[in-house]
Formats: sequence, C-alpha cells, structure tokens
Amino acid sequence: MEVPSGSELLEVRTIDDRIVHELNTTVPTGSFPGKINASQICNWDRVIKNWIAQTSSVNLDDLTLLKEVRKEQTKLKRMQSELNVEEMVNDRSWKVFNKCRQVHFKPAKNE
Repeated sequence: MEVPSGSELLEVRTIDDRIVHELNTTVPTGSFPGKINASQICNWDRVIKNWIAQTSSVNLDDLTLLKEVRKEQTKLKRMQSELNVEEMVNDRSWKVFNKCRQVHFKPAKNE
C-alpha cells in the first residue's frame, strides 16, 4: 500500500475536521440546548420515510405504462438478438460460398 503524501493527509484531515465541526454545531448538547431546534434539524428520518411513501405509491396508469415499456424492451432485445444471428449466418454463408465456389462464380455481395 502506498503511503499518502503530506498534502493528501492534510486534505483528509481537513475533511475530517469539517465533519466534526458540523456534528458539533448541529447535534444538540447540554451546553447549548436553547440555541438549536432539534426537531427542525433532526428530521432527515421523516424526510426519507416520506420520500419512500411517495415513491412506493403506484398509479395504475404508470403500472400499465411500465408493463408496455418492458414489453417493448423485450421485443427490442429479441430483434437485436435475431439481427446478430442473421449477421453471423450471413458472414458464415459468404465464407463457405466463397471457399467452395470462388473459381467458378463471384456474385456481388449485398450488405
């Protein structure tokens, strides 16, 4: 493992100091209970739960749309797969054709 340089250590230490400072100024302690409204600052849990509830509520139109999108994606993947198979068959056919018939007949290759 490579030893970090002095500037990298200083940068990491600065980030660490900022985190500690932010925690010290936002988390209510006994020394300054009246200066910070804890319910206003410590509402991240409520915000996350609210976001999850809003995201989890399913609209039937969105579900139908989602099913249609998935069907179309499946069709697209199937067609891409078929195209790849066709390209491989075409290339192999041309190789075999050219190997067997190169002396007698050379048609123009259509791509």
